[in-house]
Amino acid sequence: MASLEKLVVQLRQRKQDATKLRKRAEKQLKEVRSAERRSTSGLHSIDKKIELEREDVTDVLGTLNQKNSQLESIERLVKSAEDRVILEKEEVEQVQQEIEFSSDSDEKQRSENRLHSLNGHIQELITEIKSRQKTAKKIAMDITQFSDTKSKISTKIQKQTKSKPSLRETVSTSHKAAEKFVKELEKQLKIEASTKKLLDRASSKFKELLSKQLAARKKAAARKSAARKSAKKKIVKRRLVKKTVAKRKPARKTAAKKKVAKRKPTRKTAAKKKVAKRKPTRKTAAKKKVAKRKPARKTAAKKKVAKRKPAKKNRR
Repeated sequence: MASLEKLVVQLRQRKQDATKLRKRAEKQLKEVRSAERRSTSGLHSIDKKIELEREDVTDVLGTLNQKNSQLESIERLVKSAEDRVILEKEEVEQVQQEIEFSSDSDEKQRSENRLHSLNGHIQELITEIKSRQKTAKKIAMDITQFSDTKSKISTKIQKQTKSKPSLRETVSTSHKAAEKFVKELEKQLKIEASTKKLLDRASSKFKELLSKQLAARKKAAARKSAARKSAKKKIVKRRLVKKTVAKRKPARKTAAKKKVAKRKPTRKTAAKKKVAKRKPTRKTAAKKKVAKRKPARKTAAKKKVAKRKPAKKNRR
């Protein structure tokens, strides 16, 4: 019984230890898996961000290429306009010389008209050059902005690509740790299940033994109570027998005691009564003895005389 109880206590302690280890393994596994999930989600989010930023970079590169092409075309137009202005200015100088050295009025008029048209064309080219230079400046500013955004996005992509290896490393390490803790958890679950089975068996046996002991104790207690009850009954019977015996003995003595009791109260009365009662009693006793001895000889008249005489003595 003691060894079985000790075994039950040991198995309970072993089961508690196994449950503690199992809970610890479950906690560690949850932590590792949560870290793995976080790192994998971080990798997915980084990949999505990198893809979006690359798309942004491609869009920025497209617009930047467009702006660069626009700027190049404007610069070409401005250069061609400037070249035309230079040529037309040279023509203006020639025309002015022709006007100065011409003697014919018609030729001079034609030269002046030509000079006027050349000046107007030069002014148009100059305004065109100025407007195109303004647009070129705007495009150059846009190009700088897009180039800045492109550089920012590229730096972000570089940072995110640098952070990816650390996340991948955490994913791999957490995955390996999760596999390790899964094995440990399975081991602890097996130990806990086997310990529980042994504990159930031992506890059932222990309960059976306890029930048997309780039943034996109840039987012993019932026997003791029955023995006590029988002893009490015997004692009661003895007491009743003693009481009956004690009642019977006084019953025999009562007749003599009653006679003495009847005689004694006559003695305890007044002195005259004692004298009066004692004398007739003695006579009556003698007469009664005579009457008992010779009952047939005594007649009714004699009995009357015997009764009257004591009455007279009592009056005295």
